[in-house]
Amino acid sequence: MKTITYTKYVKNILTLFFLLSVSSMVTAQDETTDEESKPKLKFSGSVDGYYRTNFLKSPTFDDITGELLTGTPDPGTAFANQTGFAVGMGNLITSYEGAKVGAVLDLVVGPRGAGATFSNDIINGIVNQAYVYWNVSEKTTLTLGRFNTFLGYEVIAPQANFNYSTSYLFSSGPFSHVGLKADFALSEDFSLMLGVMNPWDTNDITATGEYSFGAQLGFKGQYLNFYYDSGENGGLGTEIDFTGGLDLSDTFFFGLNAAYNTNGATDTGFYGVALYPQLATSDSFSIGLRGEYFVATADGFEDAPVTALTLTGSYTVDNLIIKPEFRLDSHGNDNEPFLNNDGDATNSLSSFLIAAIYSF
Repeated sequence: MKTITYTKYVKNILTLFFLLSVSSMVTAQDETTDEESKPKLKFSGSVDGYYRTNFLKSPTFDDITGELLTGTPDPGTAFANQTGFAVGMGNLITSYEGAKVGAVLDLVVGPRGAGATFSNDIINGIVNQAYVYWNVSEKTTLTLGRFNTFLGYEVIAPQANFNYSTSYLFSSGPFSHVGLKADFALSEDFSLMLGVMNPWDTNDITATGEYSFGAQLGFKGQYLNFYYDSGENGGLGTEIDFTGGLDLSDTFFFGLNAAYNTNGATDTGFYGVALYPQLATSDSFSIGLRGEYFVATADGFEDAPVTALTLTGSYTVDNLIIKPEFRLDSHGNDNEPFLNNDGDATNSLSSFLIAAIYSF
């Protein structure tokens, strides 16, 4: 009897232990699931600086007012236009990401940040992006706020571009939008974005009561973009833009950006194409060329074509990217905005820069 009683007792203890273990495992899984579903606070960003010099005669400035007297010191594209040592921008991105909803606050300082936000004041000059999003379903996301543009091949963040200086196409289009957009995953290969926004580069509100409209159709990393506003009050007008690229081998990538813009309100516009062949020679070093042909148009004036070649190296050490870059800009139709070493007007400008970008 004692043996039987002891055996039943042990069985009861083991059964209880098993039930407690299963219960603990289920509870732990529930807690893990709850923990995974909680929004997560994340930080990322970058800091960059550069040195730039021209291989032509330096422009002259008025000693008192500082006004440019002769010559143009840079190609006229956005960012990386200062000579000597210069700061690019500091960028801090704070995101609060959940399974369904989240928010992103992207702050920038420095000349590149001020140029990207069209402002030098302490408030508007530092907000690059500020938006909230809602994953309505696995295939639909709504975004409301200020977000970077969907147009073009290049972006504001320097670590996301291969070339450090920017193209004429990127510099001529919008940098950001304020509005509402909806992203749809139509299939594994196709995507669609539709948006209604304030007019081009209106950073705060639309005071005129007009809005702009945007759309993007994507297929396996190739994107056809459309943008429209009335073109009035400094608007962009209508732009059709293609952005894409292909990995032709494990080490060779070929990118393409082509755009056409017209503004009926101001009788202006632009069109052009940029090619981006890039070759990875090792895990830490790549070299790439941006070849661009760009034409700015204006009614009653001769078109102003520009050919620009930019050769960039990219060397990575942990989170640091070092980019040496040679650039040659050549203007057509007797447009001579630069000075040569003899002080005479010339149509081309050659320059060199080396940039350092740290991202985290």
